[in-house]
Amino acid sequence: MRIFTAIVATAMAYVFSAPAFAQTSYGPRLEGFDYPFEVKNYQLLTQGQQLEMAYMDVAPVTTANGKTAVLLHGKNFCAATWHASIKVLTQQGYRVVVPDQIGFCKSSKPQGYQFSLAQLAANTHSLLNSIGVTRPVMIGHSMGGMLTTRYALQYPHDVEKIVLVNPIGLEDWQAEGVPYATIDALYANELKTSFDSIKAYQLKFYYDGNWQPEYEQWVNMQAGLYGGAGKNIVAMNQAQTSEMIFTQPVVHEFGNIRVPAVLIIGGKDRTAPGANRASKELAAKLGNYPQLGRAAAKAMRATLVELPKLGHSPQVEAEQEFHQVLLKHLAD
Repeated sequence: MRIFTAIVATAMAYVFSAPAFAQTSYGPRLEGFDYPFEVKNYQLLTQGQQLEMAYMDVAPVTTANGKTAVLLHGKNFCAATWHASIKVLTQQGYRVVVPDQIGFCKSSKPQGYQFSLAQLAANTHSLLNSIGVTRPVMIGHSMGGMLTTRYALQYPHDVEKIVLVNPIGLEDWQAEGVPYATIDALYANELKTSFDSIKAYQLKFYYDGNWQPEYEQWVNMQAGLYGGAGKNIVAMNQAQTSEMIFTQPVVHEFGNIRVPAVLIIGGKDRTAPGANRASKELAAKLGNYPQLGRAAAKAMRATLVELPKLGHSPQVEAEQEFHQVLLKHLAD
């Protein structure tokens, strides 16, 4: 336990020793925001476009255990948000690969791209093949959990285990009655995004009203993309991926998952994309993560870990508690 506490303390130091972040602007590929490890770019030809997929590939800092962990970010997050988990996992002997999906963060922002979870899974699979990663543990948070599910369905023989951390997609919002929004409407709304609107959303849905100063660097990271010269293409890609997650549910396929699965659920989470378009009565029923997590775990025959006091981002909100749980279930 002393060793683990020291690992987590080292990981947490990155956040707490970081300078305060002022509201600023970043380039369309998050130029100006530094990642904690070297960023590489994978060139891929996809849908007739030559694009770059940014990623970190971090070697273990202790005796290698021969395993690779692939960490997939959420929609309102980037690869950098996993910095503490990268440090903890590399201390345990894992090679850790953390991509930014096409359309997000430090990766290319394409025009006219048809976004789908299947396409993003294919992009990720191509990247991993190119760097010699076979049968990794896939760990996905939020939209990354939804993508991890699609990846496991698409490439079941290329995955050792999946870990879903407060994944979205545990319910079919459209089937529940949430009205559809066109990409044009979503784009217009994305253009209104600001530091304050992101913080307000996260405060309400992610952290159960309990804000900590260290969360602001991640709000600033996202808001800086909207405040920079590339805000139009950033907003368009975000609108396209919002439509993607709304219209491409994975919940109906949980029973088809054939790889070992762990589901980590912060019980205070109430994330429900599109709830702002729903009636008050419907919105109140959406995003019930304790209930949704139990149903999902049963459907996919997953090991369920409930963290009743935590919200949407347990790896940010309670790093030590989250990593103790993660390492325990990776070892099982």
